[in-house]
Amino acid sequence: MAMQVEPYLFFTGKCEEALNFYKSVFGGEVEQVSRFKDMPAEVRADMTIDSKHDNLIMHATFRSPTFNFMASDARPGKEYGEGPISLSIGTTDEAEATRIFDALAQGGNIEMPMAVTFWSAKFGMLTDKYGIDWMINCRLEGQR
Repeated sequence: MAMQVEPYLFFTGKCEEALNFYKSVFGGEVEQVSRFKDMPAEVRADMTIDSKHDNLIMHATFRSPTFNFMASDARPGKEYGEGPISLSIGTTDEAEATRIFDALAQGGNIEMPMAVTFWSAKFGMLTDKYGIDWMINCRLEGQR
């Protein structure tokens, strides 16, 4: 049986905005969206979800030709701390690496600007405006 890891990203009240942003960066589509109002009443009651969260996204699936993830506005009241994880995008196209980096950097925080490194044609690290950490790595042909 094949196994695949898919990132699951949490946004506190900004999931729909973030999905549209990532769609503009990576292309692709939001294939599925379930909102908290779509939950059965008994499940909502057990999770103490009130009507002010109705239009927030409980679960969404994002698919592009090269990058997939799932996302949510997170369960109301659930706190997420900083985790030791970054999403890494690999490419062999320097222009595409720069385009993705620059798009994700808008409104975010650049930790390491795109630059030539000893392991890659270009590499950069940033945290986007939604608090997601990214590493963009452009390998040259023949590099691992």
